[in-house]
Amino acid sequence: MPIKIPNELPAVKVLNSENIFVMTETRAITQDIRPLKLLILNLMPLKIDTETQLSRMLGNTPLQIEIELLKTNTYESKNTSLEHLLSFYKTFDEVRDRKFDGLIITGAPVEQMEFEEVEYWDELCEIMEWSKKNVTSTFHICWGAQAGLYYHYGIKKYPLEKKLFGVYPHTVEYKNSILMRGFDDTFYVPHSRHTTVKREDIEKNPELKILSTSPQAGVYAVSSKNGRQIFITGHSEYDPETLRKEYLRDKNLGLPIEIPENYFPDDDDTKEPVSTWRAHANLLYTNWLNYFVYQTTPYDINEIK
Repeated sequence: MPIKIPNELPAVKVLNSENIFVMTETRAITQDIRPLKLLILNLMPLKIDTETQLSRMLGNTPLQIEIELLKTNTYESKNTSLEHLLSFYKTFDEVRDRKFDGLIITGAPVEQMEFEEVEYWDELCEIMEWSKKNVTSTFHICWGAQAGLYYHYGIKKYPLEKKLFGVYPHTVEYKNSILMRGFDDTFYVPHSRHTTVKREDIEKNPELKILSTSPQAGVYAVSSKNGRQIFITGHSEYDPETLRKEYLRDKNLGLPIEIPENYFPDDDDTKEPVSTWRAHANLLYTNWLNYFVYQTTPYDINEIK
């Protein structure tokens, strides 16, 4: 089944070229199907890239999904045109009176700041509090996962000695997790971050369950017991070029950046990177949409509470 996105969103052309079934608004209104309504709070600087990456994941499921894009009202993006934001994004005031089957909160390049120092922190807290009664399940990514763990459960983030940058092997720790259903014994995930959360802090909270970890990257997937809050510390949605773009950007600026681990063949940045995480990424989003959203949300979306 398709993902329904706005007619003119740049992601449409890219996804069509990849044979991902995209349904524009014009066609979708003729179908008598209750689509899943997903809200994406996009905090990433390159918003069009993130829109496309997440749409790619969400569009590879047997469910019909209708996405809406959300931006913060308290911070103006410097990397995305105002025209694009006005055309495709809503503010929280425009959606606060509605219900959504799912919410995705992306990462953001603010992890080296204290949470309370982030310009839009108060607004993000308001959205996360709202999500508890107005969203069936919320999927937090990277810094968004750290922010969610801190806001909902008081779990702190800690600086790493050096940036965690590359693609790392992971294992499923909680074998009965339906979020991890169908995963291989070892699977790979991209990471790009300067901070981390500690296992012992999470284990102190009986409402949380660690689902997956990595020897190098630490805790990867955490869920609340009721599945309404999912926390993913990596970037499974990244496309094959994302880490290279970030690496070359910093390298060309003369910034201290090491070559991404387990990414370029022979660690040679003149060679094409090898994608080792796409199958896992698609399964992760399919499982979340199926088991934590579709199988859980009421048919009457107004009954979410």
